[in-house]
Amino acid sequence: MKIGANLLECVINVSEGRDPTSLGELRHAGGDWLIDVHSDPGHHRSVLTVAGPPEAVEDAARAIALATLATIDIRNHVGAHPRIGALDVVPWVNLDGWPVGNGPMQPAVGARDRFALWAGATLGLPCFLYGPERSLPEVRRQSWRTLPPDTGPSVAHPSAGAAAVGARPILVAYNLWLVKPDVELARDIARSIRSTQLRALGLEVGDAVQVSCNLIDPWSVGPEAAFDAVASRAGIARAELVGLAPRAVVERAPRHRWRELGLDPSTTIEARLEQAGLDGGRFAMHGG
Repeated sequence: MKIGANLLECVINVSEGRDPTSLGELRHAGGDWLIDVHSDPGHHRSVLTVAGPPEAVEDAARAIALATLATIDIRNHVGAHPRIGALDVVPWVNLDGWPVGNGPMQPAVGARDRFALWAGATLGLPCFLYGPERSLPEVRRQSWRTLPPDTGPSVAHPSAGAAAVGARPILVAYNLWLVKPDVELARDIARSIRSTQLRALGLEVGDAVQVSCNLIDPWSVGPEAAFDAVASRAGIARAELVGLAPRAVVERAPRHRWRELGLDPSTTIEARLEQAGLDGGRFAMHGG
């Protein structure tokens, strides 16, 4: 089965992981194109994944952005995860094939640029672009210091801060919680395993500690490799997939390790697209 080339994904990271009322508003805003929500109270962060035909996904992302600014005040935010705003990170991904893989970057860049221009003009939200020009870690380090916003006002939004709006290939977010709650150990492990294919941070989340990973090239360095790299230095209490992963990435790991690795075939991009009625590029009209 070959999925249509015009399939866009937007993986919106918002600075809210605790208030069910606010999260309910965001879910409602995403509508039929929202295929996953992952919330973490310790990080005080949620990841909302919308996918489908480009125009529908762009509309859904704008609706979630409007709901975010209406319900989340970054001035009241306390959480473990680094952030620059309420609508913190808005990455666009062009999907292709079935099982899904990376499509050409330009459609994601186009969606990114349209969203950033809209958010700057309509919401008064400063947006910092990442993707081909620079990485997300560079935006986090340089925003408001040596890097001005690419769109929107030159000063932070009073309640929403700013947004990092990106275009990128598929990545997998993956958390590994340590048995021993030693944040210095977690930071040391994170430094030791970082590479061009794997970003990592050691974070203290309440009374627990984790190595928080972004698998930049999950086809080469997947959950199994990240898990084993951390496990060689410390005991792992549990593994957690944040959001969704491509089916091929999950199936590359040995099936007998899926439970240990925190993987499940129901949390693949393909499984959620099928569940939503997005079958092989023939996009069913939701609700009718």
